[in-house]
Order: sequence, then structure tokens, then C-alpha cells
Amino acid sequence: MSKHTAWRYLAGYLAVILFGLVYASGAQAVPSFARQTGMACTACHTQAFGPNLNSYGRQFKLNGYVWGGNGSAFSRFGGMAMGSFTNTKKNVDNLAADNGWESRRFNANNNLAFDQASLFYGGKVFQQLGAFVQFTYDGVESRFALDNTDIRWADEADWLGRNFVYGVSFNNNPTVQDLWNTTPAWGFPYVSSPIAPVPGGNFLYGSAPAVASLGGQVGGASLYSMIDDTVYLEAGAYSSFARYAQKGMGQWDGGAVKINGGAPYWRIGLQKEWQGHYVSLGHFGFRADIQPDPTLTATDRFTNLGVDFNYQYLANAKHIYEFKGSYIREQQQLAATFNQDEPGSAQLNQQLGFLGLNGSYTYDQTYGLTLGFNRIYGNRDTVLYAASPTLKPNSEYFTFELDYIPFGKKASTADSYLNLRFAAQYVAYTRFDGADKNYSSDPLRSASDNNTLYFNTWLAF
Repeated sequence: MSKHTAWRYLAGYLAVILFGLVYASGAQAVPSFARQTGMACTACHTQAFGPNLNSYGRQFKLNGYVWGGNGSAFSRFGGMAMGSFTNTKKNVDNLAADNGWESRRFNANNNLAFDQASLFYGGKVFQQLGAFVQFTYDGVESRFALDNTDIRWADEADWLGRNFVYGVSFNNNPTVQDLWNTTPAWGFPYVSSPIAPVPGGNFLYGSAPAVASLGGQVGGASLYSMIDDTVYLEAGAYSSFARYAQKGMGQWDGGAVKINGGAPYWRIGLQKEWQGHYVSLGHFGFRADIQPDPTLTATDRFTNLGVDFNYQYLANAKHIYEFKGSYIREQQQLAATFNQDEPGSAQLNQQLGFLGLNGSYTYDQTYGLTLGFNRIYGNRDTVLYAASPTLKPNSEYFTFELDYIPFGKKASTADSYLNLRFAAQYVAYTRFDGADKNYSSDPLRSASDNNTLYFNTWLAF
């Protein structure tokens, strides 16, 4: 595609942004949770819009989404839409064909996309029962599905001189119920290109831990408690939805995996807040026996052990500083994959590591700058990672993001039906599926050729 064509696509995307700004010129954004509480979005979020929570936002979620009694049940319903422009440093040949998107007519580069549109219910259901339920149309894969869902009941009590907030969460994505933006479901980056190449695309299990790979295909419940606003404990389990249920929820495809039995999940956290400083340290774990081939009884076992931390400076809303990190170690026992007639791996036991760090600065809860670093590494395997030039899944990349959130500073029901977030993101790879800039199985493509420039517009109401 010519440079002139690329500029025409980008100009069209910028025109969409300009139209959104003009149309929203009199609006302040406060979605359905804010309609219920009568508070501005800034009360719960470090920015005026987006999943990143502050202390009050974590407490609101912990207590089951039920605080506040404003508005009618209808006001609990809302929606969002997201569009984007994606450019990669080098064209991706057969992009649409390789991903089954021929009908969407994506180009080898410089793509405008309607990423998704969602309807959701967010807020109190009855007494101590609250919910966040999301139903999404994926504009890239052209399908409808039940998306992130967290239904919880919560209460609190004083016992033996201690305060306990306790509850149960029913959800369909491990870590979607988590309070901290350090685990997979709500971690940075909060938006990313649905079209650009990502690490692990040519591997059997990709390059994401099991705890991050089963969203929508599983259902589970966990019991939790926060003690004296300091110690957090949670334990639960997940199992795969039946095939007919996955089909009904739009989550089934021929390659869907199945958990054999129950998959335990646990979470431990410590938090402390003083004079505008907030710190949390945590551990989480997940273990699943997965059937890579639903027609066979053999399973592969995935054990995820993670640690995470979160620091926020919240004393001055004009200047918010944050630093987050997580590390997940995945132990794989590939009994099913290794023992096939044609083995899918050369080793019975494998290990992967996933490191994610990010730091951000937010001015006036309106302008945000974030720098992230991710590293994925694993053992050498001549079969499992045959698509890698080094026969390892190793990837390493930096993410730079600028955000602009113009609204969300006022608490007004009338203003709550339009909320905007604009993001400009650049992902720079120093290693991609084992390849670096000098070492690639394809001499015409190096790690940096996957560098991605991504512009995103996110509207919620």
C-alpha cells in the first residue's frame, strides 16, 4: 500500500475523532456505575474513564457494585463502541487469510477497524447482589459473544474486633473479579490492536498463561474476604462450559480447549494506604488440566503462580503517579501433547515466564502517559516452538501510550451517556517469538518489523 493511501486512512480516522469531539462538546462522561452512585467517574478511576481503579473504585467493586441508590434499573444498562487505526512497520502478508478474516477485507497494513461494540448491565441487582455483565460484538471476527461477566453478592461484619467484607463472585474469566489492575483481565494495556501480530500466534498454546487464555469458555465461583481493609483472601474453582453453552454464548470454535474437572484459583493480597500513598502486594495461582483435543481423555496440566504489586500516589488529583508489575510462572506438564502418535512437543515438561511492568503519570485525570515493558521466555523445544528461529517462545517489547480523556469530571445523570477516551499507542519489539532484529527464520522479517502504531477511540454511555 502506498504512503498516500496510508495517509488517507489516517486522515479518515482523525476525522472520526474530530466528529466525536464536536458531538460531545457539552458532555461530561459518567457511565452506569456513576449514575447509580451519583458520583463522577473520577471518584473510582485514576483517569476519568477506563478500567484503572483507585482506592474508592476497588472498594466499590469489593462490596458488590451495590453502593448508591440513584437512578432506575434502566439506568444500570449502558454500552460502548470502539474503533481504531493500525499500522505495522512492515506489511503483514496474508493478514486476513491467516486469521480467517477474508470477508472483512483487511489490508496487509494501515487498517481502519470497528474493534467492538458492547451492551452491559452494571450495578445493583437486588439488595447486596450486584453485577457487571457485558455482551459484545467483535467487529474484527464478526461475531457476538457473552464477554466479561462478574456477578457478586457481598456484605460486611465486625467479629473479634476485626472488620470483614466478604462475598462470593460468579464469573466467566479468571481474574476478571480482581480488584487490582495487575492481573490479566484488567491489566495494562487496556486497549490494543486486534489486527497487529502478537507473540505466540504460531504456537500451540500461544504465549499467554492459562489464567489469561480461557475467558468466556469457563465459569466459576470464588469466596473472598477483605480483613480490616488490609488482608485479602480468595479461593474458588472453574470448569469449562458445555459445548452447547459455549455455542449459545458465542464462545465456541473448533479449537476450543476443555478443562478436565475443576481448576482451582486462589488470591492473596496485602494493601496499605497512608497520606495519599497506596501500596499492594499479592500472590495468585491457577491450575488447570486441559484437554488439547476434546476427543481424547489425556490432559496437559498448567500451573500458574503469580506475584504482583501496585503503587499509586493519589494525594493530589492533579498529578497521579503509578507503578505496577506482575510476574507469572507457568509450569506445563504436557502429557497429552507429548504422548500423541505425532508428538506436539519434544519435552514432557515445559516452563514459561511472563513479566509485565508499567509506570504512568496522569495530569488532572485527563492526560495520561504510560510506559510498559513485557518479557516472555521459555525452554527450548524443537517441536512445540518449531516456528521460532531459536526454538524458544521468547519475546520482549515496550509499549508507549498517550491518553486523552476529556470528560467525566462532573456527576450528572444527563451527562453520563457520552464518555470518550482517545489513545495513541506504539509497541516496539526487541524480540518476537524467538527472533530479534538480526535473527529470524524469515530473513525478510525481523522482530522490529512487527512494531505497531495504534490509534484508538473508545466511547461509553
